[in-house]
Amino acid sequence: MRLYNANFSPNALRVRAVAHELGVELEIVEVDIRAGDNRAAEFLARNSNAKVPVLEDGNFVLWESRAICAYLAGIRPEAGLYPDGLKTRALVDQWAWWQAIHLGPAMQKLSFELFLKEKFGMGDPDPTVVEAERKATDQFLAVLETGLDDKDWIAGALSLADFYLATTFMYRDQAGISLDEFPRIAGWIGRLEARDSWQKAVAPLLALFA
Repeated sequence: MRLYNANFSPNALRVRAVAHELGVELEIVEVDIRAGDNRAAEFLARNSNAKVPVLEDGNFVLWESRAICAYLAGIRPEAGLYPDGLKTRALVDQWAWWQAIHLGPAMQKLSFELFLKEKFGMGDPDPTVVEAERKATDQFLAVLETGLDDKDWIAGALSLADFYLATTFMYRDQAGISLDEFPRIAGWIGRLEARDSWQKAVAPLLALFA
């Protein structure tokens, strides 16, 4: 299987981490977004959205990171990352979509303003955006903190939802996003980031900002 990837992308990071957790080997093809490789006809034939990640499994092509992760989990169902139980799977889906719609956009916009914007020479932070997204981030972090009450993992056992959520936090230190008021989140992300699968997946990203 081949993964079209960009090392700085949180969406690609979650696919790499899930693949490592499952022991699924992927051939990584780096797509240089800044050079416009994602706009080349060859890439657009795989994903007309011009976005990474994209998975190729023989003649089967799949885009959208959550769909790719679910597909990989289906290859190794014994790992239990996308459980069969109706209620447990519903909880995994609940937190997956909550991350996609609520926490993810807020934290990613805040990280962009406070870190990536300067890193990529795109100007100074917009204080209006920073204020709005910091407020939204704090609101959603409080929800996650409550959701982790008496749990090591968000759906009870380690699942795809934990990896989806974790990628939201990938630039928290660089952006100065503190978890001091959210001890359950701090413990949870520490456990996730200590896993070998995460360490292997995040290594290319850390090399970018070394």
